[in-house]
Amino acid sequence: MKRYQLHFFLLCFVLLFTNLAAQRPPAISSPDVHSDGSVTFRYFSKTASKITLNGEFLTSSIDLVKDTSGIWSVTVPPVKPDIYPYSFTVDNVQTSDPNNTYLFANERFKRSIVEIPGKEPLIHSLQNVPHGKLHYRYYNSKTLNIHRQVLVYTPPNMDLSGKTKYPVLYLIHGGSDTEETWTKVGKTNLIADNLIAQGKSKSMIIVMPYGNVRPAPLADFTKDVALDIIPFIDQNYPTINNAGGRAIAGFSVGGGQTLNIGFTNLDKFATICSYAPYTATEEFKTHFSNWSPDANQINSKLKLFTISVGTEDFLYESVKNNITMFKDKGINIKPFIVDGGHTWMNCKLFLSTTLQEIFKN
Repeated sequence: MKRYQLHFFLLCFVLLFTNLAAQRPPAISSPDVHSDGSVTFRYFSKTASKITLNGEFLTSSIDLVKDTSGIWSVTVPPVKPDIYPYSFTVDNVQTSDPNNTYLFANERFKRSIVEIPGKEPLIHSLQNVPHGKLHYRYYNSKTLNIHRQVLVYTPPNMDLSGKTKYPVLYLIHGGSDTEETWTKVGKTNLIADNLIAQGKSKSMIIVMPYGNVRPAPLADFTKDVALDIIPFIDQNYPTINNAGGRAIAGFSVGGGQTLNIGFTNLDKFATICSYAPYTATEEFKTHFSNWSPDANQINSKLKLFTISVGTEDFLYESVKNNITMFKDKGINIKPFIVDGGHTWMNCKLFLSTTLQEIFKN
């Protein structure tokens, strides 16, 4: 190759690299959590005309401000320690934070997560305690005619030989969430680790199935849990294989599914814990609209039945109506009413409360 050709190719390479480097967004940090609990959020765009921040630590969205380099930013005042979803809206398009790898596990909402630490470790914090394990398993759902994923938490130092049997909590996510939302947002494994280490919770297996069944009717998931998931868990883990050794809980749509599954399978579950249940479904109406239960028989089978909700939850009134319905039917129920909305912050509170109440006797 002649010298002038080599120089030409080198020049082209330098120009191409320079052009690519000029187009590449600058390295920015977002979110930055400060020592006082305030948080700075940043987003890069030279072409956007308006960017807002939306988060469950805010009462309404707030605008970011653009500097001369195209970096938009805003700092919010100190936030109560917890884990919060947030997103940006860039010219009316919702997006997660491209500079944050901590994403909310959800099939519809594009959100990121920011964690505000407390002065003392919170119940969901990673602490210096023995840790359980998370198992990603696949089972054959004969009900749905498909292989599906289920996430299984096993407690610290679990005896895999089968000599020690463990109770099992079946835990169902919200409507557009996934089985991973319970660990990535709800921190179920860390909450269980901490409570077990503190002696506040029994060692247990926690099973987190994928609850969204489309386009099949919701009833198929009820059958999937009863006929496919429970047998799979009992065959592969050292479980207490009776109703007293099983509990079922769920949030939002999963809370409604919990009521459906629990009350139609009282031979399999002696504990039902429903978190802010969404019950405007055909299956719930089918089971409970003209329900004439034998309250004495149900109460004799149930060790614990709770429904939890926040007073600012958009489902608060319907949940209160359901609590009243169960009471009117003579079913023993333990309501748990707290402040706050339809959030995973409350969901973690509901879960941590449940873990301290179940399998005690």
